[in-house]
Amino acid sequence: MFVAPDPGRQRLRNSLRAVLGIGLAVAVSELCGLSLTASITGGLAALLTLFTVLDPTVRAQRVTSALLPVAGFPVLALATTLHGTPLARDAAFLAVVFAGVYARRWGPRGHALGIFGFMMFFVTQFLHAVPGQLPELYAAVGLALLAAGAVRFVLWPIERRTPPPAAPPGLPGTGLARPTTRQAFQATAACAFALGIGQALSDDRWYWAVGTSWWIFVNTASRGETLVRGFRRVLGTVVGIAAGLLIAVPLHGAPAPTAALVAVCVFGIFYTAAPSYSWMMFFVTVMAGLLYGLLGVLHPGLLLLRFEETAVGALGAALAVALVLPVTTHAANDAWIQRALHCVRASTAAALDRLAGDPDADPAPHAAELELLLGRVRMALAPLVHPLSPLRARKARARQVLGLLDDCAREVRGLVAVAADPQASHDARLAAACWRVEAAVEALTTPRAITERAILAHSGPTAAEPALAHLHGLEHALVALHGPLRTDPRAPLAITA
Repeated sequence: MFVAPDPGRQRLRNSLRAVLGIGLAVAVSELCGLSLTASITGGLAALLTLFTVLDPTVRAQRVTSALLPVAGFPVLALATTLHGTPLARDAAFLAVVFAGVYARRWGPRGHALGIFGFMMFFVTQFLHAVPGQLPELYAAVGLALLAAGAVRFVLWPIERRTPPPAAPPGLPGTGLARPTTRQAFQATAACAFALGIGQALSDDRWYWAVGTSWWIFVNTASRGETLVRGFRRVLGTVVGIAAGLLIAVPLHGAPAPTAALVAVCVFGIFYTAAPSYSWMMFFVTVMAGLLYGLLGVLHPGLLLLRFEETAVGALGAALAVALVLPVTTHAANDAWIQRALHCVRASTAAALDRLAGDPDADPAPHAAELELLLGRVRMALAPLVHPLSPLRARKARARQVLGLLDDCAREVRGLVAVAADPQASHDARLAAACWRVEAAVEALTTPRAITERAILAHSGPTAAEPALAHLHGLEHALVALHGPLRTDPRAPLAITA
């Protein structure tokens, strides 16, 4: 939780840049004389831009950022126009939900545009915006996108120096390569349930339930992942509500301290999003309480209602993944683990080529991809390692696999660091050690290609030379993975539902 790796301090820099970009967006809106409602809308638009636009190249990120108004402005107009007609508004919201999830089939761009469109509808409900406010909402969102773009592409172009690793695509052959249609139906069903029960709890704040259901389906691919994500969202919300009672309520919306704490929350959202969904939701909940304080509507009862709506949304998501086109998690687990192992082999081979003097060989992108893949492995195995999982044997095996994969990642990071040293030299022993690593990966991904005994026969003692030490560490971790991954095939790592 507290020692999650941050290669190149990428998360730290992204988090600081987000605070700068969102702060600039709000400041520009205020200097232009826009209302508080418009300034908050602009700040949230900047947050979404910096959080969701994750295309693999800077040019693609610019194009996606430029297309956000195309997705957001019509939704803003629709939401404000239908605000006073509940039935039409609800139907339109569910249509936006379906379209937003379905758009994920077009990769990172579709994913970002779908989220932005949904959140423009959500923000309209959050701020109770009406058609008369539409011009200044457009102005605020436009200024926010320009401010966020200026910070991202001009003032602090992190991606220009360090291109972001491409997000791992779906897994062909597992039924997860294009899950968008299934997820679109699941998310719409979950949001419909959340909308109905949420409105029974509150005519004014029902949208929190819908928002909970929507976000639970982001970046999940199976029933187990969705259930665990729902639990973590509720947990983060509960802790955030408790903090809101201690922090946001006593402030009574005082501008200066509220703005400072919102900046802290923005940093926390971006910094914790990758390693801990619960912590991210903690900061989201505290920030929402602070914004309600600015709007003058915050009180303890509102925070309690937030918890109730979140629980309803999580329940809707759980029912949807259990009843609407359900998908099991076993295939996803095995496929993500194999992807991670292949990435270990690619990183090792690239590092060896670099040490051999090839200037074009660069293991760093493979190492960055490995971190992303391990994140997907952790998400896929989360149902098994969850404290409430009753399957103790499988929980122990899953934890062993995660620990050994973390060992692999640590050794890969060390090997990449050694390869980046211009003084490091190639050693004939490195080729043999690299071959053994590749053989170990081959044994795990194609079990009949080589036996465990053959791997162990080539294992040598840890060498004092840094590159060899990392290669031997990789070798031993891969050999150790053979037990939990390849014994007793009748007891898979995942819950087969």
